[in-house]
Amino acid sequence: MEFGLTERQEQIRGEVRALCRRFPSEYWRRLDAERRYPDEFVRAMTDAGWLAVLIPREYGGGGLGTLEAGLILEEINRSGGNAQPCHAQIYIMGALLHHAGDDHKRRYLPAIATGELRLQAFAVTEPDAGTDTTRISTFAERRGDRYVVHGRKIFISRVQHSDLMLLLARTTPLDRVKTRSHGLSLFLVDLRTAGDRLRVTPIKTMLNNETNELVFDGLEIPAENRIGEEGLGFSYILSGMNAERVLIASECIGDGAYFIEHATRRATDRVVFERPIGQNQGVQFPIARAYMALEAARLMRDKAATLFDRDAPCGAEANMAKYLASEAAWDAANVAMTTFGGYGMAVEYDIERKFRESRLHLVAPVSNNLVLSFVGQHVLGLPRSF
Repeated sequence: MEFGLTERQEQIRGEVRALCRRFPSEYWRRLDAERRYPDEFVRAMTDAGWLAVLIPREYGGGGLGTLEAGLILEEINRSGGNAQPCHAQIYIMGALLHHAGDDHKRRYLPAIATGELRLQAFAVTEPDAGTDTTRISTFAERRGDRYVVHGRKIFISRVQHSDLMLLLARTTPLDRVKTRSHGLSLFLVDLRTAGDRLRVTPIKTMLNNETNELVFDGLEIPAENRIGEEGLGFSYILSGMNAERVLIASECIGDGAYFIEHATRRATDRVVFERPIGQNQGVQFPIARAYMALEAARLMRDKAATLFDRDAPCGAEANMAKYLASEAAWDAANVAMTTFGGYGMAVEYDIERKFRESRLHLVAPVSNNLVLSFVGQHVLGLPRSF
């Protein structure tokens, strides 16, 4: 059992770190104040090939694994940036790579790898279904050689900065399927031709993460843009959710490292009553606890990513990695805020910005309570809790 990174993995971290230095805290602070998308950063990541890390080399991508992808996202957040505006293009790849036909792959993957096409939007969540995905009601009706879509989606991010969008919609009414997970289909939507059949309404949130409500009013999708077989879309997105959990865990680990590094530096440099505040156990011990929790989460992330890249079962590990990492990051955020005191509230120190960003992952893309339920029921064999 090995716990260190390979030379190539260390090289990836170093190269991403160097790229991130071109976008310092002032850049992210300005974007946050303006609620603006980081076009320049995303372009730089695309040009460097990092957003195509999971795309096979035969289609122009990096051909690397989930652990390497996680290291990329981790390093963005550790450097003080925010990986959310560009992470979807990485974790969405699972559905296309494993379930799209060769024609889809040849048509879209090379253009996605170069940035000619942007795939940053993934439409699943609905207002009345929430995390009970099998209850979504957006319906795609087959009419000849196309599907016609009606319905609503909520909290769908980056639509305005994406050319393509993955859409999960019901193609068989819920009351006509044997199990709730059947009758859902996955589509690749070309947003450039959607027109007024798709209405996009931005939702203001407490952080700079562009998200929207979508209303489908007769949007037509060519039948050839369906991914895989009709009715099996839910199983297709499940296969990619383990990768998503691992990658979100990686972002959280990056956030946690950012908070711990800044809190440690502050506790060392800040002198009150003629001694560094880090000399006080009340300041030092919470930082040490946050560090230990983060390192434990990192081990679970590494295990989950390794299992995923081996095509081994990893549902429990991926969910636990997301839970442990998001909780550790949030604890570290609070430790940093306390260590900085009033200065933590000041925009110029960036702690409050990262504090807001790290809170999201306790509830998204899956609530930590649902992770606890999953572990209780599917790992420990306890009765279903809901």
